[in-house]
Amino acid sequence: MSAASLQAKFLDIRSNKLFEIFVVSVIIFSALLVGAKTYEMGSGVQQLTTILDWVISAFFLTEIIIRFVAEPNKGQFFKHFWNIFDTLIVLVSLIPADNADLAVIGRLVRVFRVLRMISIIPELRILLVSLVKALPQLGYVMLLMFIIFYIYAAVGSTLFESINPVLWGDITISLLTLFRVMTFEDWTDVMYETMEVYSLSWIYYLTFIFFTAFAFLNMVIGIVVNVMEQENAKARAENSELQGEPTLQEIYAKLQSLQQSIDSIKK
Repeated sequence: MSAASLQAKFLDIRSNKLFEIFVVSVIIFSALLVGAKTYEMGSGVQQLTTILDWVISAFFLTEIIIRFVAEPNKGQFFKHFWNIFDTLIVLVSLIPADNADLAVIGRLVRVFRVLRMISIIPELRILLVSLVKALPQLGYVMLLMFIIFYIYAAVGSTLFESINPVLWGDITISLLTLFRVMTFEDWTDVMYETMEVYSLSWIYYLTFIFFTAFAFLNMVIGIVVNVMEQENAKARAENSELQGEPTLQEIYAKLQSLQQSIDSIKK
């Protein structure tokens, strides 16, 4: 079999939807196998899980080889982040887990093999890329949220330290207490305790919840959703380009050309 025919065959395998589903199933089974090893098992079952683990590692190695051979431009294969990520996970997972020095590393890497689903499922890739690209915008929101947290923590520590030093003893403990309030974890108990001394302290809590739980968290969600919409539009445009479908710019250019032709005919 020639190299070209082998590459075409592997390309068909890589593009096969059933093969993709089978790879995802193996990844899920691998994660379940790691979880099963945390329970006490007999020697026979433990030996079986070890054999299955090596079979899974061999399958992942074979799958990476298939993807590499199917790549038309081999030099571009390791220029993609997800290919590098998958290869590192597979290679490190080949570390013998029964070696006393490397057992912990081997087990941890086998846990991270479930992350390979991100590189295989396009929707998960878009979600992760959107979160990463949203980080610069989220940074300013988080900075503003920290400023609000710090101001309210300083006020709370000053006013409520004498009421409950466990919750308001210093500014760091106050920050933790405010995080509890923001997540609505029994925050009314904290509020009613301070209201026994400061009857209007409910204003402190309600304004803090409005700023953090309502305003800032909705801003974070809005930024992430906006970036996800941009990434989905970009992915749809790339798919259309790969399938030979015209882009919006090309359709607009054709419409303009058609309008010019109609105008010239009218003249």
